[in-house]
Amino acid sequence: MAPDLADLSRRAGAALIERGGTVCAAESCTGGLVLSTLTDCAGSSAYVEGGLVTYSNDAKMKMLGVREETLIAYGAVSEETAAEMALGAQTVFSTDFALSVTGIAGPGGGTAEKPVGLTYIGLAGPAGLLRVERRVWASDRMGNKAASVEAALRLLLEALKG
Repeated sequence: MAPDLADLSRRAGAALIERGGTVCAAESCTGGLVLSTLTDCAGSSAYVEGGLVTYSNDAKMKMLGVREETLIAYGAVSEETAAEMALGAQTVFSTDFALSVTGIAGPGGGTAEKPVGLTYIGLAGPAGLLRVERRVWASDRMGNKAASVEAALRLLLEALKG
């Protein structure tokens, strides 16, 4: 694990333990890397409940409750889908926080409207907290995935500090 990711993961874990909070993840383009990074820290079973890799639209609908209407209207890589993924994961795992990531890691699959590197990172939290960030990474597939994980952990840390 990259040093920055390791540090972010440790800090997120410590903040979750301090709050007595739990987290889960719903991932598409990162393929489980968010949850893998969180669980690289010893003691993560105290705050990580689980996660789902929902790569296909069908999996997003069946496992997370993402609405078909959302996927048709906005696409799998959208703010709306990321929000529904986070809320769905939070419901499935009954956690305080849920992260979601959906994007186009590359090198192919991009369009003029949705270029390679376009990623939406969602966070659902207590008291109706719901936030989605749009990012466009300019790296290769692995770099885009790592950048998405970093952004997701930073989003979680911000919420835990606030």
